[in-house]
Amino acid sequence: MNKPVSPDEFITDEDGPLYAARKKVYPQSVSGRFRSIKWRLMAVCLGVYYLLPFVRWHRGLGAPNQAVLIDFPNRRFYLLFIELWPQEVYYFTGLLVLAALILFLMNALGGRIWCGYLCPQTVWTDLFYAVERLVEGDRRAQMKADAGPMTVKRAGRRVLKHAIWLMIAWWTGGAWVLYFADAPTLVRDLATFQAPAIAYIWIASLTASTYFLAGYMREQVCVYMCPWPRIQAALTDEWALNVTYKYDRGDPRCSVKKAVDIRALGEKAGDCIDCNQCVAVCPTGIDIRDGAQLDCIQCGLCIDACDAVMTKVGRKAGLIGYDNDINIQHRLAGKKEIFKPVRARTVVYASLITVVCAVMLYALMSRTLLDVNVLHDRNPVAVRLSDGGIRNGYTLRLLNKRGFDRVIAIDVDGPPDAKLHVIGADSVTPDRPMIVLARDTTTELRVLVTAPIDEKAEKSVPIIFRITDIGLGEVASATDHFVLP
Repeated sequence: MNKPVSPDEFITDEDGPLYAARKKVYPQSVSGRFRSIKWRLMAVCLGVYYLLPFVRWHRGLGAPNQAVLIDFPNRRFYLLFIELWPQEVYYFTGLLVLAALILFLMNALGGRIWCGYLCPQTVWTDLFYAVERLVEGDRRAQMKADAGPMTVKRAGRRVLKHAIWLMIAWWTGGAWVLYFADAPTLVRDLATFQAPAIAYIWIASLTASTYFLAGYMREQVCVYMCPWPRIQAALTDEWALNVTYKYDRGDPRCSVKKAVDIRALGEKAGDCIDCNQCVAVCPTGIDIRDGAQLDCIQCGLCIDACDAVMTKVGRKAGLIGYDNDINIQHRLAGKKEIFKPVRARTVVYASLITVVCAVMLYALMSRTLLDVNVLHDRNPVAVRLSDGGIRNGYTLRLLNKRGFDRVIAIDVDGPPDAKLHVIGADSVTPDRPMIVLARDTTTELRVLVTAPIDEKAEKSVPIIFRITDIGLGEVASATDHFVLP
């Protein structure tokens, strides 16, 4: 009998451990074009997130005036002039599809643009890094402090840093709940401890998650927790531009002084001086010169660091930049660089985005603010009257999405000489019932349809309920069946 083999026997000392402990990353501050872009996008993203709940939008008397509001008690979603009801959840499906397609297009054009510039994890981590540098100093100061003993001064700085982090995290959680109620009112209720308990629970949860994700987990979220790097790697192609070390120009690496000596001998010396500044500024701590890596969020900070060094040593900038392997091979072969932002993949993505936008816009512009649904009685399905007529009962659910009351008329098309009666509702025109629908609400009506039916008539006849707004002329209809006993 064969002896069972332990899994540990397959692992040798040369393979290394299966788990690598985290090494703290100390990203160095850097200035340049991409850092400036990230600062501006951070300001816009945070500004929109924190301030948008306080933007007002007048919708008429009795309607909420918050520009963006998720109103769970009344089951409404408000976005500027748009008001969505639960029945219109398909718009959110369209937005999710649209977001996915835009993400795919970003990836096809410039790699992980979302990860490097717009992802909430990146934005808040950048903000926490800025606070850390402001309080504790830059990379070298932090590394030196961590290597030394704890002092009163260092402890004070650390307490201050964490206090600011917690304030940012608290306001992040607080801003989130403001999207679910009137922001000024909820702020007052929170300050006076009169807000509902669920609001405090959500604030505490989001405060904790923001504090730990942006303050402690940082790059580990991108490397281990986020699925997008794996998905992105499967979606990319050879023409996508990614942050790339141009080894055709940078290798072999050597110092400035050594490069002079090598070139004097007629040999090739690369432009990379092996200063490791690209590694020092990387928020995930990788070396971009090792090629494409899952850990790289393609934030472009290594480009800024390398360009600054190249400028100082009198060499052309762009040793690290948005490029692809095809162009590197072209340059090695002495051929011209080729960039193909317009290709089958990007055209398909752009076309799909256009189609989804057009469909959603058409649906939004053509949607009716008056709707009706009909439900046939189940028991009894039909009743034969003493005069030989047949009566069917229905429940009509009328939806008035406008911000004012309106008068509607109810008509029925189906069996010949059919008469409609609304139970419990008075109308000045019995032959054509007219009902007042309250604003921004759903109204249920119980209706009876009576018609003289011959024994030779069909067992089931289609019937159409047509609802007409007397003042605006809007029409909505629903179809069911008029059946015989």
